[in-house]
Amino acid sequence: MTVERYSLTIKELPTEERPRERLVKYGPEALSNAELLAIILRVGTRDYSAIGLAEHLLGAFEGLNGIATAGVEDLSAIKGLGTAKATQIKAMVELGKRLAASAGHSRLTIRSPQDAADLVMPELRDLPQERLKAIYLNNKTEVLKTRTISVGSLSSSIITPREVFREGISGNAASVIIAHNHPSGDPSPSKEDIDISKRLIEAGRMIGIEVLDHIIIGDGRWMSLKEHGLI
Repeated sequence: MTVERYSLTIKELPTEERPRERLVKYGPEALSNAELLAIILRVGTRDYSAIGLAEHLLGAFEGLNGIATAGVEDLSAIKGLGTAKATQIKAMVELGKRLAASAGHSRLTIRSPQDAADLVMPELRDLPQERLKAIYLNNKTEVLKTRTISVGSLSSSIITPREVFREGISGNAASVIIAHNHPSGDPSPSKEDIDISKRLIEAGRMIGIEVLDHIIIGDGRWMSLKEHGLI
């Protein structure tokens, strides 16, 4: 009987095809998503090798983004995964988010809206609800820190200048860029988005902290209100 490719265990694969050995020899960038995920899973099941289980997982959640946003219960519901492996995956995802967010604590320089979008995109693009973040900058437009200001639908009755500028004042920020996500994936701004931006710009002028831009994050796309002349 012919054995299906995905039913082979990692140890049954030729050495040069094993994910760990390939990573050591060629580097992690040479591996597919399934191979990288298989290294995290370590072992497979009776029906799947670790790579086969990884491929099944990617298919079930329609790629890495789906896996990243899935809960532990959703992941562990996949046959052969279980709570232990599901928590390993969630820990991996969270580490990736924290690594991306840690750039906000270094002296990263924001030279363009693209730089600001790249900074917050990994955290914001897959969230199921809106989240407003502030990127605080010094007078050289170097990032001092990033902070989450609010979670939930943006509203001028909820987002107040005090919440945005309090961190900036305490950190001696010279300017700030605000950013939030649209769970729909469409980064087109609403009237409320524009109104909130203008309100914060006026407050910033009075306080002495310039609001440089408002970046809206969609599904791999983003929009700068400043670039489009909306603020």
